[in-house]
Amino acid sequence: MHGIHLKYVNEEYDKNGLLTKFSLNIPDDYNFAYDVVDEMARLEPNKTAMIWCNEFGEEHYFTFADIKRYSDKTANFFTSLGIKKGDMVMLVLKRHYEFWFSIIALHKIGAIAIPGTALLTAKDFAYRFNLAGIKAIVCTGEGEVTDHVDEAQKTSPSLKIKVVARGKKDGWVSFTEGMEAASENWSRPQGKDAVCAKDCMLMYFTSGTSGLPKLVAHDYSYSLAHIITAKHWHHLDENSLHLTVAETGWGKAVWGKLYGQWLMESTVFVYDFEKFNSANLLSKIEQYRITSFCAPPTIFRFFIKDGMDGYDLSSLKYATIAGEALNPEVFNRFYEKTGVKLMEGFGQTETTLLIANLYGMTPKPGSMGKPTPLYNVELLDSDGKPVPPGDVGEICVKVEEGQYQPGLFTGYYKDPERTKSVWHDGYYHTGDTAWRDEDGYFWYVGRTDDVIKSSGYRIGPFEIESVLMQHPAVLECAITGVPDPIRGQVVKATIVLTKNYKPSDELAQELKDYVKNQTAPYKYPRVVEFVEELPKTISGKIRRAALREKDNAGKVG
Repeated sequence: MHGIHLKYVNEEYDKNGLLTKFSLNIPDDYNFAYDVVDEMARLEPNKTAMIWCNEFGEEHYFTFADIKRYSDKTANFFTSLGIKKGDMVMLVLKRHYEFWFSIIALHKIGAIAIPGTALLTAKDFAYRFNLAGIKAIVCTGEGEVTDHVDEAQKTSPSLKIKVVARGKKDGWVSFTEGMEAASENWSRPQGKDAVCAKDCMLMYFTSGTSGLPKLVAHDYSYSLAHIITAKHWHHLDENSLHLTVAETGWGKAVWGKLYGQWLMESTVFVYDFEKFNSANLLSKIEQYRITSFCAPPTIFRFFIKDGMDGYDLSSLKYATIAGEALNPEVFNRFYEKTGVKLMEGFGQTETTLLIANLYGMTPKPGSMGKPTPLYNVELLDSDGKPVPPGDVGEICVKVEEGQYQPGLFTGYYKDPERTKSVWHDGYYHTGDTAWRDEDGYFWYVGRTDDVIKSSGYRIGPFEIESVLMQHPAVLECAITGVPDPIRGQVVKATIVLTKNYKPSDELAQELKDYVKNQTAPYKYPRVVEFVEELPKTISGKIRRAALREKDNAGKVG
């Protein structure tokens, strides 16, 4: 290993090898594209940076030299279209390898990359184009995505350049033809055309569970904060082959498919699939000998429900989990099948890894772990005071006024009021709540809006959902509070049943009793409603706010 990441970090460990201190050295002119990707191409040109395959048997191995060459050609192609430093460019490229060529090229140019999911509709695109002032979009030609973009453009005057990958379309420029024809000679811009570490590099629209999406801005130093993600959470080195499942439209993709992994000189594995299938994904882990894997709990639940027998997963040395809170049942079943303990972590689009079970820690099933040394994390009550162990508080990051905190977003784009609403009194307020045990481990409770206050108790939805998910009748569930004249609120469970069960009063009572027997009696759901599906955000998160709105309108099931 050349230790590229080492020039950027200061680390200290305790006698057991656990990370205790972590800080970053950030050069003023730092740029991931040049200082990591191109540097790796210089030091180790033939090392595999990415293995890419799809459902149709296509396969590509890209070296670091390849990534440099293709990103240089893409940068020349983009600039020939009129894309320049500071321009807003949206990338909607699923898991296509063109995403990596494009985002690295944009970093080289100094343009601002705004990844988005292919699930967006015309209305979604129009909102995003107009809020961000999108000048160009690089988009998959698969499905109806380009049609939605064309429709959105009618009300989006900023959009001037449309590039299509994987196909051709009138009014669109072909990515493949343009990139292939472009020169591979590209030089790092100097002077006013160069970027500095505090320039804006990347933006994401958050799929909030209520309200319109916010646009989260990150600067060039953001990539360095993911050293802790890849080295100390994913546990990667130059021999690792890491698979993070996320589509490139979500922030989790750059957590697990780009920055930290290449800083650690490891290889990224990309499986470009359209629809998730447990058997296909497990087969890829077996075939390519994946060593490190990261996915949300839903993926692991499908593995367990669909069956993991018959697959050789012996190459898998490490597995991490994030995106939603982890049910202990999933942890235990996966450990039984593989001998690998799921190491949970917590962060947001606005941050990097805030809380985690880092390498060397003993995970407690269902716990997020402990705050990472990069951040000063505290749990605060509604008055902004720290809470004692056992009490629920909001997860907040202490940032002194005027202090620079690498890895934290620089603000919500064009929304200073919303930025101030979460960043005040010396803290960034995440809006998520947890409690801390006597050993310092954090346990997720829910969004601040999701906490239920009943007869003086504060009840988090996740604990009850975890219990219900262990019952064979429950496929999905959401816990909310509904108005009650005596208790203020009571707990309600909205449940999607598995295919072998039908709604009935008897089943509702059985589920109530099941929770009563598994947790404190005051937490059981006094109201149970069976539904065909739960309302969700575009990223698949349950919209409890929508359930509350329905119930507050007097439509309690």
